[in-house]
Amino acid sequence: MMKRLVTCSVTLWLLWLGVNGATDQLERPNIVIIVADDLGWNDVSFHGSNQIPTPNIDALAYDGIILNRHYVPPLCTPSRASLMTGKHPMNIGMQDHVILSDEPWGLGLEQKLMPEYFREAGYRTHLVGKWHLGFFRRAYTPTYRGFDSHFGYLGPYIDYWDHSLQMNETSARGLDMRRNTDVNYGANGTYATDLFNDEAVRIIHSHDRKQPLFLVLTHLAPHTGNEDDPMQAPEDEIAKFSYIQDPKRRTLAAMIARIDTGVGRIYRTLEERSMLNNTIILFYADNGAPTVGVHANSGSNYPLRGQKYSPWEGAVRGAALIWSPLLPQKGIVSDQWLHVSDWLPTLGFAAGIESIPTGTTIDGQNQWLTLQSPTAKGRSVVMNNADRRFGYSSYTKLGWKYINRTCFAGAYDTWLGEIIDSDNVTEDDYYSLLMDATNIGASLHISLDKVEEIRKTAAINCSSDVEEILCEPLVKPCLFNIIDDPCERRNLADVYPEALLDLQLDVERYKRNALPPRNKPHDNAADPALYNNTWTWWQDAIDEEHSSHYILYLSAAVEILLILIIIWCGYKYYTRSHKK
Repeated sequence: MMKRLVTCSVTLWLLWLGVNGATDQLERPNIVIIVADDLGWNDVSFHGSNQIPTPNIDALAYDGIILNRHYVPPLCTPSRASLMTGKHPMNIGMQDHVILSDEPWGLGLEQKLMPEYFREAGYRTHLVGKWHLGFFRRAYTPTYRGFDSHFGYLGPYIDYWDHSLQMNETSARGLDMRRNTDVNYGANGTYATDLFNDEAVRIIHSHDRKQPLFLVLTHLAPHTGNEDDPMQAPEDEIAKFSYIQDPKRRTLAAMIARIDTGVGRIYRTLEERSMLNNTIILFYADNGAPTVGVHANSGSNYPLRGQKYSPWEGAVRGAALIWSPLLPQKGIVSDQWLHVSDWLPTLGFAAGIESIPTGTTIDGQNQWLTLQSPTAKGRSVVMNNADRRFGYSSYTKLGWKYINRTCFAGAYDTWLGEIIDSDNVTEDDYYSLLMDATNIGASLHISLDKVEEIRKTAAINCSSDVEEILCEPLVKPCLFNIIDDPCERRNLADVYPEALLDLQLDVERYKRNALPPRNKPHDNAADPALYNNTWTWWQDAIDEEHSSHYILYLSAAVEILLILIIIWCGYKYYTRSHKK
């Protein structure tokens, strides 16, 4: 009887630990966040497409939780700012456009970032890959914002091989690759995705397990590189996707495959270090894919409407999953609403960090209990964005979605990136890849019957039987029932005017309360030609130059003063001696 009581007590304690997070530093879970840049909803195979197999990512999805309503801002900088602060971009002035490398602004220094909270709780904190939250001054860079280390680049994108960034507007070009604050020249010639995967694996291999690990890997892929050579991947990887007719999408598949390989390597390395059983892995896309237009990579958000930057679901409903042995629910598709700002309070709670505040209805909310139970009540409001540059608004509340105006004169307002069936691998080939011994699916012992069921549940199917009602957001606001109509085909603004007005009033309130955008125009002084052809914190360099000039001027002034004193003393001596 006593043995049963002890066993029951231990079991209850372990369950409590899973819900509430560890409080002892040695029991805090390792956190690994992997972010893909400009990855489309339909560019991973766990949503049902067989064109670009992602077996390692899929294995985590099938053995974890597919987050089928994971919302992100429609652009890179706002999305990253929201992850790092747990706040909505509108509430921190980061809602408009992205930081270009010659613009002197960044995420405000008054904001406390995710790695700072985790470092205070005893974690070793590392960033690998993209930053894109400002570097015009050194104080805005990762190792000054809570990361113990950073290996990667500071701006929006780089060439995959030589790691240079060329600004489209000014043609200024320079190297953007650093280890902490030092320029890294030695990585030149190594494919960026491999470089970042190698670094993540190295960090896990060398990690001292006496401390918990906080690792953020933010890939360049599958974002395009510079405009002179935007789509880049190793030729041997591209050759694996010869069945894809579109050469641009064939290269995209190779870019994504290298991310998938890295996910497998990271999982295996955690397993080798006996860290896997106490680790949370989060994988997500920072925003939707740009199928066409600026930085187009032929990504597919289909059947979702629109693409990156736009107010539509294709921009803001991103591919995402979470995997961990600490989650009692596994192998499910969650339709709970989540926003990227939720991860700071959610992962912080799982780690037993009590100092993380929760915000407003559009700021980060703790979703750990939501992930524990399908019946738990979570988020019901998602503010996608109120963009001042184009003047559009995109907002969801209780399943209703409000859209007013759009971007680029409506060029991204349709359904883009439909996949040709003949460009797919067969179901048998897909399952063979998933269970291949070189991938992690084999070791997770996933049932293929269960996989088939999960894929069907995760897929979005928009019936052609639905009567379409035209939405012209540049003419008047639109309203959608986003649960029944995830593809935004049926505009119900005229059918439910009260619901439209309710959401419109909410949006106007959020806009009034928003902070002014922090954006600044480009600065010619940022030109990397002035700094040994590297992108750097140019305002610090200017200040240091001014400071050195000031010291030189001061030194010269002191010398002149000393000469004058000597002359004056000599004169006084001369006059006195002649009086005698």
